[in-house]
Amino acid sequence: MDVFVTQYDWIQRTRETLFQYCESMSESDYVKELESFGGDSIRNLHAHAADCYRVWLGTRALGKSIPQITPESIKNTHEMREVFTRTDQLVQEFLNAFEGKWDHTVQVSFSNGHITDFTSLWLFTHTITHEFHHKGQIVKFGRQLGYTPPDTDLIEDW
Repeated sequence: MDVFVTQYDWIQRTRETLFQYCESMSESDYVKELESFGGDSIRNLHAHAADCYRVWLGTRALGKSIPQITPESIKNTHEMREVFTRTDQLVQEFLNAFEGKWDHTVQVSFSNGHITDFTSLWLFTHTITHEFHHKGQIVKFGRQLGYTPPDTDLIEDW
């Protein structure tokens, strides 16, 4: 068993639950910006999570040139699903490229000139925990809009 492939499969399953939750909302609520969330919307948080995978795994680890994911270009959950389908393909490419090389370092240059080395394990861990952080925000955001959230934890059949 490849533990990271299995782990990402769990992430995809809980993401599916989150998508079903978002699909229960009106399209206007999905894109509604709330001041209590710094002017963000559920769509914006979703796009930000996907873009994190693009930046850290696609651009920085794999050296790919992939356009930024802009929230404004995504109108609804159907289009966001398409974004995450491409994200899943990128993650699979990353997992294949670094399989068994989780201590491999990737040098990252930041806009302030700072250069840091990150392991491929750190890159994967950062992106998946980042998505889970924003998943929690999306659930809370939806609750503020009056939607009852499902259980999006990884625990099944309790």
